[in-house]
Amino acid sequence: MDAQDKRNFVLLGHAQSGKTTLAESLLYFSHATGRRGAVAEGNTVSDYSFDEIEKKSSINASLLFCDYKHTRIQMIDAPGYADFVGEAISSLRAVDSGILVVDASSGVEVGTERAWQLLEEAGLPCIIFINKMDKEGVSPENVLAEIKERLSKNTHLINSPAAPELTEAIAESDDALLEKYLEGAKFTEAELAAGLRKAVLGRKIFPALAGAAATDKGIAELLEAAVNYLPSPLERLKLEAKNPLQPEEKKEIVFSPDAPFSAFVFKNISDPYVGQLTLLRVFSGSLASNTAFYNASKDVRERIGQIYLLQGKEQRPVDAAACGDIVAIAKLKETFAADTLCDEKNKLLFEPLTFPDPAISASVKPKSREDEEKISGALSKLALEDATFKAHHDPQTKELIVSGLGDQHLNVMIGRLRKRFHVEVELGVPKVSYKETVTRPARVQGKFKRQSGGRGQYGDVWIEVEPTGHGGGFEFVDKIFGGAIPRNFIPSVEKGVVNACLEGAIAGYPIVDIRVRLVDGSYHEVDSSDMAFQIAGGMALRKAVNEAGPALLEPIMDVEAVIPEECLGAISGDINSRRGRIMGMEAKGKFQAVKSQAPLAEMFTYANDLRSITGGRGSYTMRFSHYEEVPYKIASGIISKYQASKKTEEAAV
Repeated sequence: MDAQDKRNFVLLGHAQSGKTTLAESLLYFSHATGRRGAVAEGNTVSDYSFDEIEKKSSINASLLFCDYKHTRIQMIDAPGYADFVGEAISSLRAVDSGILVVDASSGVEVGTERAWQLLEEAGLPCIIFINKMDKEGVSPENVLAEIKERLSKNTHLINSPAAPELTEAIAESDDALLEKYLEGAKFTEAELAAGLRKAVLGRKIFPALAGAAATDKGIAELLEAAVNYLPSPLERLKLEAKNPLQPEEKKEIVFSPDAPFSAFVFKNISDPYVGQLTLLRVFSGSLASNTAFYNASKDVRERIGQIYLLQGKEQRPVDAAACGDIVAIAKLKETFAADTLCDEKNKLLFEPLTFPDPAISASVKPKSREDEEKISGALSKLALEDATFKAHHDPQTKELIVSGLGDQHLNVMIGRLRKRFHVEVELGVPKVSYKETVTRPARVQGKFKRQSGGRGQYGDVWIEVEPTGHGGGFEFVDKIFGGAIPRNFIPSVEKGVVNACLEGAIAGYPIVDIRVRLVDGSYHEVDSSDMAFQIAGGMALRKAVNEAGPALLEPIMDVEAVIPEECLGAISGDINSRRGRIMGMEAKGKFQAVKSQAPLAEMFTYANDLRSITGGRGSYTMRFSHYEEVPYKIASGIISKYQASKKTEEAAV
């Protein structure tokens, strides 16, 4: 099919605004399907995974297509919940335009604003579909007024009798048309259609249609608008790539089936029947089934088998993919999401995908030895499918940590772990990686002496400790003179000190930012040994820390919350209640970015609390900044708890 006769868009909007129902109606109306599925019945084309059917809500972005009036339309049904915004972000890299779905009975909601922001950032033309007009008491004019106020004043109903306003907007979008309009001349239908199309492509007008997906109201008009006003792959927004050999050199992509091949991998899917599916958008040139491509991101050539068009979970084989097509390829070994594919003689690299950082973390504990053996591989596969889901092993706390964009996100991933990989786990709150340090110098002796018949054990050391300051690290200094300790036992003392630092002295956490000087000691010709001096070194270190003003350190995080201005007071109070401090604020459009620092120990519930305070309109990022001393009262509680558990363990032994 000619690229001029292709359209592709993503369906975005607030959760439950009717995107999946709209997709179902578009497929049914254009005869791409023989029946209309329903979300409530769990039989829609796009929501086919077990968790989507169970929750009656989209979780994954799903590829669909239909043909309407000699035009191939490919669409992506993206989830509306904030926890799955990664699916919308990756989908936007594959399409040329968007359809924003607004629930007429709810108006502009949090998810509507978030979707609009994503479309603005991507610079994509957009049609707004005001859905659920079959509900009582709804008015397209009222919803339109809210859209104009909260999204864009350049939104105009195009299936409304209010034509004069639309005509004026079309005229204002083009100098030549404006001149004619001001002269009082009337536009022909062709001039209005051409003017509207140009304005939509330039994001100067956002056409709106009112309808009801469940009853097919407005579906024909929406398909007509998509064909008439949304861009073909040849008219899409300008796209630049860089030369991998000279990264500062920019290359503009020529959108043509005759240009060198270029494509971007925007998503991976794990299909239970064929394994991994790699989803890609072809921007230029073409790629035939059973050939090969060059992966510029990995600098490798990879052979491919069959290319597929996806209709939900159904894979329909095609001979080739050309400019504008969104397709899937099975069983690729080298190619993953965010990779650039191209002609090896015309190498280029597209910008990688950028996702929000995880907002919430939990510890994961396998329930059985069998689960323990399978969990790493299962988590890796889940992270490969979803770039906003992370899993790592914390070397200090020895915990397996999973992170995601919210409670719902983590619950879905753990559900997949159980259902798809048959791994049972327990979720918990992650332990905080505290550290111990000293605040003043101390000099102590560590003496280990044991006699139990035959050869005994003897090691005697004197050490001095002092703080090296924040970030100063650990330092061991040998100051032994005159053979007080034989040279071959000095490494043994250091080993004992280092091991004791790893185990902690007051609360079981690693000791950091400390200088240890070995200054004196004694030995026994027969009873001294490597092990005796290791034990003596460890004894001395623990004793020294307790005498050198021990302190507990906690991780402090840099937090940036982007919130509506009216929530500023509540957010400031919430940060203060978490022992945090506001570092600054700056305007971000209609929102405020509040920068603060807060202890990690106080932030585990922040994602849910922020959502509650801002009505779901706030978001945040959090990164490690530095370590600070824990306030005395809180530190005392942590140390007491550790000492009590240690006594219990010793009593049990």
